[in-house]
Amino acid sequence: MKAAALAGGVGGAKLAHGLAQVLPASNLTVIVNTGDDFEHLGLHVAPDLDTVMYTLAGIANPATGWGQAGETWNFLEALEQLGGPTWFKIGDRDLATHVERQRQLATGQSLTETTKLLCAALGVGPQVLPMSDDRVRTLVQTDEGELEFQEYFVHQQCQPRVTGFRFSGEEAARPTPAVLNALDNADVIVLCPSNPFVSLGPILRLPGICERLARRATVAVSPIVGGQAIKGPAAKMLGELGLEVSALAVARLYAGWLQTFVLDQADADLQGDVAGLGVRAVIADTVMRTIDDRATLAREVLEAAAPQVAA
Repeated sequence: MKAAALAGGVGGAKLAHGLAQVLPASNLTVIVNTGDDFEHLGLHVAPDLDTVMYTLAGIANPATGWGQAGETWNFLEALEQLGGPTWFKIGDRDLATHVERQRQLATGQSLTETTKLLCAALGVGPQVLPMSDDRVRTLVQTDEGELEFQEYFVHQQCQPRVTGFRFSGEEAARPTPAVLNALDNADVIVLCPSNPFVSLGPILRLPGICERLARRATVAVSPIVGGQAIKGPAAKMLGELGLEVSALAVARLYAGWLQTFVLDQADADLQGDVAGLGVRAVIADTVMRTIDDRATLAREVLEAAAPQVAA
C-alpha cells in the first residue's frame, strides 16, 4: 500500500513517524505545511518541515516534540548578550539546519530540492515534500491586529483572540509536481492529527489538492480529543471562531471530500453525528504517548481506509 500523509506540527510528525514504522520507506510520502515558514536572522526557517524531518530521523527532542535532542544553546546565549532577538529558540544543532537550508536556497535550489538533500543527510527514508515551492505565509487575524504565525504562536504564545486567517501568497502558489504525483499515486491519503486551520489549512487551500482527496481513499485523524487539543491552539481557535470545540467540528470542516474520520475512544458518542455528515467514523486510541502508540495508530488508520482502497 502506498500512502501520502498531509502533516504539520508535532501531532502530524508523530503519525508520520508511525506510518514510517509500518510501511516501506518507498511507499510513504509526507507532504508538509510551509505556511509556518518565516525569515528569521536572515535565514529561511521551516518549523513544520524540520519537526517532521527530525521526528522521522529519530532525533527530535522527546520532551518538546520539536527541535533536536541533546541540543545546546551557545549561539542563542551569545546572541542575547549582543542584544539580538531570542524569542524564537534556535539551538546550535537546529541552527545548522537553517544555515544549510539558506545556503542551498541561495544557490538556486528549490525548497523541495533542499528538503531532499537535508533528509538524505539525516537518513530519513520516506519522501518528505514541502507543500509548495512558492511562498505562502499564514497570518493570524486577532483582536490585536494581524500577526505573522510565529509571532502569534511563539512570541505571543497564542494569547491574542483569533478572528480569522489570511494566507499571503496563496493566489499564486501551486503544489509542486512531486506533491501532485504523490497524491495521484497513493492508495490512501492520511490527514494527520494536525491543526485544521494553520497546519493542514494551507495545504488544502492549494489548487487541485481537495479535488484529489475526494477521488482517493482519504482518512483523517481528529486533532481534538474530548473537547481538547492534544497539543497546540486548535481548540482555542475553534472556540474563538464561534465553532463547537469538538472532533465533530473538525469533521465538518473536511466533510465535503473526506471518506473516513478517526475519532478517539473518548469521543465514541460522536460516531453517529460524524456518520450523519456522510463520513464513515472509526474509533481508535488516537493519543500517541509512545513510539509504539504511533505505529499502532498508523496501522489502525490504514485499516480504516482499507474498505475504500478495495473499492
